[in-house]
Amino acid sequence: MNAFIYNAYAARVVFGAGSLKHLEREIDALGYNRALVLSTPEQRASAQKVADLLGPRAAGVFDRAVMHVPIETAREAREVARKLGADCAVAIGGGSTTGLGKAIALDSGLPIIAIPTTYAGSEMTPVYGITEGGLKKTGKDAKVVPRAVIYDPELTLSLPPAMSLTSGINAIAHSAEGLYSADRNPVIDFMARDGIAALGRALPAICRNPQDMQARTDAFYGAWLCGIVMGSVGMALHHKLCHTLGGTFNLPHAECHTVVLPHALAYNAPAAPEAMAKIAQALGGTSGPAAVFDLAKNNGAAVALRDLGMKQADLDKACDIAVQNQYPNPRPLDRTALRQLFQNAWEGVRPG
Repeated sequence: MNAFIYNAYAARVVFGAGSLKHLEREIDALGYNRALVLSTPEQRASAQKVADLLGPRAAGVFDRAVMHVPIETAREAREVARKLGADCAVAIGGGSTTGLGKAIALDSGLPIIAIPTTYAGSEMTPVYGITEGGLKKTGKDAKVVPRAVIYDPELTLSLPPAMSLTSGINAIAHSAEGLYSADRNPVIDFMARDGIAALGRALPAICRNPQDMQARTDAFYGAWLCGIVMGSVGMALHHKLCHTLGGTFNLPHAECHTVVLPHALAYNAPAAPEAMAKIAQALGGTSGPAAVFDLAKNNGAAVALRDLGMKQADLDKACDIAVQNQYPNPRPLDRTALRQLFQNAWEGVRPG
């Protein structure tokens, strides 16, 4: 076994069906008194349910979280928290809501309790992303890691199968890149493989029967592991491409990850054959890139950027942005090859 460094970020996890009922207990244990509940407009009802559960300990509801965390929204939420005297934030929802909580924490230090309702995994990482002037900037800071995370699979039962699928493949992307990360280690390797396998089993079952509680539980378990992977080691080409496409062209986050992942893996496959073999094995396939593509297509997800609203005329611009800064990746960045990657993703070509 090679020498390695393993770094973990402390976060309390409460896992299991019905776990939402423990929210007030968790706030007590952490020593907080007034919580601002965060959500997207679409999940206002869920946020209100949390506020009602907290009663007088709820400072209010801020329901304007959106994709890619515009800096203006983060500033508005921070000011609302200050005016209402909140000493913590409870983020209920997917990556957009957790991301808003992180942006507030980054700027003001307001601690977060996360209640995921998708498989995004952001709640387990110190990674944040904020969009300003049409560019999404990401970074890592330990103070944005939620102090506690409540995984209640019952909260995912209303997540439509199509959204469950893309959210789950977004989670798989975290572990897939973790397997060839420059700072990977045996602990993360185990979590990555188990996380991908759990999601590979769960997602088709959810698409067949969205009320399958065992599948929902397995998917949350997989998403949790994949989130730990993303928070523990560096990401590479795939995440860079998706940040470019999401932040600059406002493509939907999980759907973008779903389309791009097979092509990013295919690009890196010659330089990371062991990682590709592990991905293939976890998904029951013979090729890692093709297995991810088939998981998406066979269960009804869009597999082409053009189906997400990406214009072919913008592919060159996206490629130019993607190669602006070098970053760790198994295969060096080659503009010609990356331009072909974008073309294949735009057309929805199955990796060979």
